[in-house]
Amino acid sequence: MKWAIYLVLAVLVAGGWMYHLKPDSAIAPLQEKIAHAEASGESEELEKIDKWRADIKGKEDEKTFTGILLAFLSAGLVGVVVVMEVLPAVAHRFTHAVYDSAEEVEVDVMHDARSKVAQGDYHGAIEAFRTAAAADPMNRLPWVEIAKIQRENLDDPMGAIQTFRTALESQEWELNDAAYLLFRLAELYDEDAKDRMTAASILNQVMEQFPNTRHSANARHRLHEWGLI
Repeated sequence: MKWAIYLVLAVLVAGGWMYHLKPDSAIAPLQEKIAHAEASGESEELEKIDKWRADIKGKEDEKTFTGILLAFLSAGLVGVVVVMEVLPAVAHRFTHAVYDSAEEVEVDVMHDARSKVAQGDYHGAIEAFRTAAAADPMNRLPWVEIAKIQRENLDDPMGAIQTFRTALESQEWELNDAAYLLFRLAELYDEDAKDRMTAASILNQVMEQFPNTRHSANARHRLHEWGLI
């Protein structure tokens, strides 16, 4: 439907340009009258020359205005098509080119893992999430999901602690990811293992590794709540 609208608008604009580019049939007769009056020298016709010239100028100004208006309409139509159709199509193709591989991991592996969770196959889900972690090493989500299953579904908080430790030791994480994993690890030690001192040690590690960041401030705030600083 929208392409039909674009086509109608394009036809109207093209028709406008065709009409605009045609010579104005009213100007030539006026020019002939002026030439004849000047040649004849008759006073009655000479008095009309100024009016005829004004008429010619008015028609030329009208033609100029019409040309400007058509130029704006043409530019507007092209702009609408580019913004509404061309740019989104280019962006869509670019996005697919950049993220196709990541999307395949999400669809093929993460979806499979979540399906196993929904089916109650928690051990199978953990293996699927481990596969996802191997396929996308910089994605912390598979590790978080594994720890969540161990803690909430398998009643194995110590296994969840080991999962976070394995994740942290497996590679060099980005700042936000590393801080997130450390905070979750501290939370498990404090709430499940009832080992606040180890949790505090982990928060101190956050403060040392990421000074002058919101993560350091959050760690300090938590330690202050615990009365340890």
